[in-house]
Amino acid sequence: MKKNCLAVLVLLLVCMQATAQTNKTWRGKKAAVVITYDDAINQHLDNAIPVLDSLGLKATFYVTGFSASMRTRLNEWKSVAQHGHELGNHTMYHPCTGGTPGREWVRPEQDLGKYTIERIVNETRATNLLLQALDGKTKRTFAFTCGDTRIGDSSFAPLLKNDFLAMRAVRNEMHQLNEIKLDDVDCYLVNGHTGEQLIEWVKKAVNTNSLLVVLFHGVGGGNGLDVSLPAHRQFLEYLKQQEKDIWIAPMVEVAEFIKTAHNH
Repeated sequence: MKKNCLAVLVLLLVCMQATAQTNKTWRGKKAAVVITYDDAINQHLDNAIPVLDSLGLKATFYVTGFSASMRTRLNEWKSVAQHGHELGNHTMYHPCTGGTPGREWVRPEQDLGKYTIERIVNETRATNLLLQALDGKTKRTFAFTCGDTRIGDSSFAPLLKNDFLAMRAVRNEMHQLNEIKLDDVDCYLVNGHTGEQLIEWVKKAVNTNSLLVVLFHGVGGGNGLDVSLPAHRQFLEYLKQQEKDIWIAPMVEVAEFIKTAHNH
């Protein structure tokens, strides 16, 4: 009899824990979604920002400090921050490791393999200063360019860990709150996906009480990794409709929440 009572008690506790996870994990919501855009291109200003702002959704823009758009439309990027979006750090010159299949597009001067550890760390910190000059903020997050974290056999990620609340990698995975590594946050890369496919990711996040980070590059053009304007709008409108179940916020806000939750 005692064994049966104990088994029932354990089952009850497990059910209570599962219910708490479902209802309260993400500020009382079932999932969290972070919308991110990489590389600071004109199509973000022209095509993404108007839809986001019309819906009242806040995103993270991972800014490459010396992108063509930053050089010609700096005041507009400053306005992005003023509208509540995060200007995340995506390095100064967007170096990626070249010399491998599929990376033929990497120019010699942007080949991370030819960098030193000191150079990538210094350029990334310089980008932080640039962004601070634009938005006045000292807390932000970082996205590894091309998901690359190493130069040769050495990882530079540990050296940047204290500079950012979170650092985003590129792997199509999502995780529950207690599984998330803030120095290696996963995301789903968008490349020609339909609105329906993007929405399926959101549904999965809700069903598993997970954090979904979505990575856009081109929005209606501007990058080989692209999403059509209708698919992009359909995805954002669906998110807006599901706000009762989904917490949608920039990465810096979600990272602060995760850090606090992990410390308790």
